[in-house]
Amino acid sequence: MIKLTEFTDVTYEVIEGTAVITINRPDRYNALRGRTVDELIYAFRYAWVDKAVGAIILTGAGSKAFCSGGDQKERAATGGYGETEMGMFEIDRLHRLIREVPKPVIAAVNGFAIGGGHVLHVLCDVSLAASTAKFGQVGPRVGSFDAGFGTAYLARVVGEKRAREIWFFCDQYDATTAERWGLVNRVVEPDELMPLALSWGRKVRDLSPTAIKTLKHSFNADTDHLVGLQSLAFDVLDLFIDTDEAKEGGAAFNEKRPPDFTPYR
Repeated sequence: MIKLTEFTDVTYEVIEGTAVITINRPDRYNALRGRTVDELIYAFRYAWVDKAVGAIILTGAGSKAFCSGGDQKERAATGGYGETEMGMFEIDRLHRLIREVPKPVIAAVNGFAIGGGHVLHVLCDVSLAASTAKFGQVGPRVGSFDAGFGTAYLARVVGEKRAREIWFFCDQYDATTAERWGLVNRVVEPDELMPLALSWGRKVRDLSPTAIKTLKHSFNADTDHLVGLQSLAFDVLDLFIDTDEAKEGGAAFNEKRPPDFTPYR
């Protein structure tokens, strides 16, 4: 068990009945390593059991990034994402927890939401974005993918054509485009982002918790079958990540060059 006082990659505070969970690796664009995911899992659990908490905000430290996905430098150095409490990089567990926690999760996207960070904000119940935020996927470029919630649920949010565009071309999109596509609920100036997120948290806090919990479960029920697909997808990813093809993607990213996937076609 990781205590709040032992957190190094995440900060946790409760403000007027809203738990604010912040990915705190700004020097790495709030990229996820094993320790980060472990702490996020515990942070969401703390928010779940705290009866003083009515809503949860997920955001990133600094002004540059919400979350840039898996830490590719860590992956290149260690072949994975670093040490974890249970010996597993449990990002799929974190995904399920964001959906299962019986309190609305508000993504406050303050900068880049790329790769795995893009998946995190999509899984949140609602998303607010700073006008400077950028969105996109990079998985196929760096030798990775999310063939679970990151694809199938994304298609429910923005439609099949947009979801395929996001994944197949690995482009980046500004906050205005994200709002137009339905990826985010509201776009505001950077200094207005957290005040708005906290005001939404207060609104939820003052509503019936049983009603909110039941509504969230009902919204999720239509896509709960994707849990099985997610498990299959991450099992395949575990196998794929050790292939030369995947390693080429990670190496190219860290060496700042285009990947050469020609041998694998």
